[in-house]
Amino acid sequence: MLTDKEKEIVKKLKENKNPDAAFQELVNLYKEPLYWHIRNMLKDHEDTHDVLQNTFIKVFKYIKNFKEESKLYSWMYRIATNESITFLNKKAKKLNISNQELQDHLLNNLESDTYFEGNKIQLALQKAIAQLPEKQKQVFNMKYFQDLKYKEIAEILEISEGALKSNYHHAVKKIKNFLDQDQTLID
Repeated sequence: MLTDKEKEIVKKLKENKNPDAAFQELVNLYKEPLYWHIRNMLKDHEDTHDVLQNTFIKVFKYIKNFKEESKLYSWMYRIATNESITFLNKKAKKLNISNQELQDHLLNNLESDTYFEGNKIQLALQKAIAQLPEKQKQVFNMKYFQDLKYKEIAEILEISEGALKSNYHHAVKKIKNFLDQDQTLID
C-alpha cells in the first residue's frame, strides 16, 4: 500500500537512519495537502499553521507505531483530522460557546483574513459547508477540495465507502439547497 518513496522514508525514520533528512522529506511531501485539509476545517491560517505543526510532531513521535497497513498519507490525514477536531473543541470550550457558534465565528472572520483569497461565491460555499453535520463536512471537504477518492477517504475516516458516498450525496444536496435559498450570499 505504501509507495516506494513512503517505504523509504518510513524505514529511515523507524530505523533512525538520518531521521532529520527523512522527516524533512516527509514534511516536504505532505505539508501542502495537510495544510489545506486542516485549513478547510479550521478556516484560520494561524490556527492551521499551529495544528499542522502539532500534526507533524505527532507523526514524528508515533511513526514507530505506524503499522504500514494503510497508506502513509491516510494515517497522517487521520492524525491531522483528530488534531483539528481536538483544537476546535478546545477553542469552543475556551470561548464558552458551542461548536456551531465557533464555526459561525470562524466564517465571519474569514472575510477579513488576509490569507483568504476567495470571492463572494467561495465565501457562500464556506457558509453552506459550515451548516453541515461534522461527518458530511469532512467528507465533502476531502472529496470536493482535495479530490480524494472514496477509498482514500474511507481509510482516513475509518468508515465504509457506502457511508461516504451517502454522506457526500447528502452534503451536496444540503449545500445546493442552502445556496438556492440564500441567493443574497452570492448576488
